[in-house]
Amino acid sequence: GDAHPTRPMTWRRNVLWIDCSGALVAGVLVLALSGWLAALHGLPRSVLLFTGVMNLVYGSFSLSLARRAVRPRPLLTLLASANMAWPLVCVALVVVYRATIGPTGLLHLLGEAVYVGGLGFIEWQSRDVLQTA
Repeated sequence: GDAHPTRPMTWRRNVLWIDCSGALVAGVLVLALSGWLAALHGLPRSVLLFTGVMNLVYGSFSLSLARRAVRPRPLLTLLASANMAWPLVCVALVVVYRATIGPTGLLHLLGEAVYVGGLGFIEWQSRDVLQTA
């Protein structure tokens, strides 16, 4: 684990890979299953297309950072900030569609809010460590 003195916060060094992998997989799945998910979640398909595309955008950006040997702090700050802002979008969607959203839609959006917001918080705290691969 991370307790070894010569390898502090090793798992945090991989958070960009976790971020990009999760976002890209989620984006592809949500886009591919958007019609089915729309009916299941009680949300318009356009909402799922929007969140799927945004996941691909986030995933591509975090992948571009993960692949770099040296990562500019402003770009890490931008990624972390965007991830920490995404929960506000998820909660806003829940509020806007509160009359139609079902339990699975609620779980999807709130789960995504917690996951993405949590990654953003970890990335924010780890900006110094993440500046080099």
